[in-house]
Amino acid sequence: MAAETSAPDSTIEPSFRSNLWLLNALTIFLSAFLLFQVEPLVAKIILPWFGGVAAVWTVCLLFFQVVLLLGYLYAQQLTRHLAPGAQGWLHAALLAASLLTLPILPKDSWKPTGPEHPAPHILLVLAVTVGMPFFLLSATSPLLQAWLATARKDSRVYRFYALSNAGSLLGLLSFPILVEPRLSTVQQARTWSAAYAAFAVACGAIAISRRRRNTEPGHEETEAARTNWSTRALWLVLSACSSTLLLAITNHITQNIAAVPFLWIVPLSLYLLSFVLCFGSSRWYHRMIFLRLLGVALGCMAYALSPSLIAIPLWILISLFCTGLFICCMFCHGELARLKPDPLQLTSFYSWSSLGTVAGAAFVAILAPHIFSGFYELHVGLAVCALLAVLVHRMDPASPIQQPSWRPALWALYFLAATVIVGLFFLARADSLYASRMVRNFYGVLRVSDEVAPNVVLLKDDVTAKPDDLRFRRLMNGTITHGLQFLAPVRRNKPVSYYGPNSGIGVAFEALVPRGPLRVGAIGLGTGTIAAYGHAGDEFTFYEINPLVAQVAQQNFSFLQDSKARIEFELGDARLTLERQPPQQFDLLAVDAFSSDSIPVHLLTVEAFRLYFRHLRPDGILAVHISNRHLYLEPVVAAAARELGKDGVLITNPDDYTNEIFLARWILLSNPGVFKELASIGKAGKPLTTSLRVRLWTDSYSSLFPVLK
Repeated sequence: MAAETSAPDSTIEPSFRSNLWLLNALTIFLSAFLLFQVEPLVAKIILPWFGGVAAVWTVCLLFFQVVLLLGYLYAQQLTRHLAPGAQGWLHAALLAASLLTLPILPKDSWKPTGPEHPAPHILLVLAVTVGMPFFLLSATSPLLQAWLATARKDSRVYRFYALSNAGSLLGLLSFPILVEPRLSTVQQARTWSAAYAAFAVACGAIAISRRRRNTEPGHEETEAARTNWSTRALWLVLSACSSTLLLAITNHITQNIAAVPFLWIVPLSLYLLSFVLCFGSSRWYHRMIFLRLLGVALGCMAYALSPSLIAIPLWILISLFCTGLFICCMFCHGELARLKPDPLQLTSFYSWSSLGTVAGAAFVAILAPHIFSGFYELHVGLAVCALLAVLVHRMDPASPIQQPSWRPALWALYFLAATVIVGLFFLARADSLYASRMVRNFYGVLRVSDEVAPNVVLLKDDVTAKPDDLRFRRLMNGTITHGLQFLAPVRRNKPVSYYGPNSGIGVAFEALVPRGPLRVGAIGLGTGTIAAYGHAGDEFTFYEINPLVAQVAQQNFSFLQDSKARIEFELGDARLTLERQPPQQFDLLAVDAFSSDSIPVHLLTVEAFRLYFRHLRPDGILAVHISNRHLYLEPVVAAAARELGKDGVLITNPDDYTNEIFLARWILLSNPGVFKELASIGKAGKPLTTSLRVRLWTDSYSSLFPVLK
């Protein structure tokens, strides 16, 4: 049977064969380019719909990897069960049908309308919007490679795997560098759709022009020795490990800065680059060199997870984790390349590898938030990588470590793996040891802890004051304090942390008190500290996307219960909620919805500011909290104020350790002339600083590069 399959190909002209390979190579490259261009594009469009949190990208990656697996399985079953002619015509028909789904612009009707869990909704939106084109793009590389492999048994078809990942890498890198800064999201979607249509025509032409080389379905399993199950298990586990580390490290980075395409793309690009190198040529992966590098990388990343290293500059941590990710991926994908089977089994190889990738993504995106109270999936990924380093060398008789002269290195490897695993266990345990409450959901991890404030001076006029009166309760979101409250009755109603009397929000309340009963809106609840400014007759409306924050604020802190104002909650993304509501006529609207040091970019665009002012009285005040360790946000707000013709002042209050007041930066905006009437605001602040380097942020454009500290 094999002779019958390969005989016709021996008569093919060398020039024709060369042109055939070139055409397939270009089509595979274009499919991969489009595949990874559409990922950040669609994710960025729907990101604001779900609060702009880092987990949106994680769920998007899960969807893309699941569809990638389905594409590989489709290619495998198509080549196994259908004759060549039927394969081509079926694939061409699906390509034609996919053109009916263009352009890939999610409709506004898909926006969420309530506080339901976002993950199923995100998956549904992606399936309807880009599901079919992405599925067919995913199938292109393994399908065309399988067709070439059956035409000519040649291990060089695996170079198309490297070529495919090179196209993916170029697609990713071109998005933040060339596409995003120059085109609006609508233009991006339409341009991509046009390029996909061109791809569909080219791929369809290849499909229907296939020569009938036999009349039987593919012979993948009959013409090559079956791969044993232990090797298939390694395909799966190595892929799952690299996928887990990719998503976990991406989460670790983005939860402390912002959920934006650039910070998604850097780790994913390194992940793809490791594929390109490992499958492009064996010379890039040297087992013993990368084994040593892996030991260093795992140790450094495990150490960097320690809470005591919070003061390390951000660029050092990002560089460390990105370098560590690349080394781990080179190990996983280098070993994967060493285990690749005969070319006739490549669709099976791709399917098992993709299944492992999906398993890793599902673990991070779906399972981990339900079984862990903290971000421990990175700990798990590092531990599994350490175990794999031991396993692959123990299972390979050809490994140098199996030689007697390398026996000390083998024991050192065991010791390293054990040290990393035990160290990660104690790090995870220490993370929750001092927390009185630690909860996690789609939006992040919240930690509540009771502590003693050593810097606070006991009130001299309180003769009953005791040392225990210095105890306070802290709310942490990620690595940042999001509010605290003293537990002593004499102090528990005092606004502290970022919301002290001399902060921007405190100055705004003081200036507005003479108006009488106030209507106040707050985007972001935290501990509910600003409710301490409420008086009888005031109405406070808190917009909060995370239901766990509302639970913690009501159950673990008393600002809301003790406030004299009437308190209301609106659960869901604040911007979507405000878009649906009629004008609220707020006297004051506070924007303080940042989780950890991550910023939801969609709350700082000019369209968002225009919406805020629609809900303010003509003489109302918009207060924007811009304190951030890594980003200089004043020019962003100043650009929006200039565009809308608003007056603005920056109010910065110093630390006051005796009262647990933190340094905070607030910007107050209002219509022209309002601050002249409220003289106390003008005296407390200074004019906004603008920057020509910072372009106006819009729903179609935003860039972190100009505002990085």
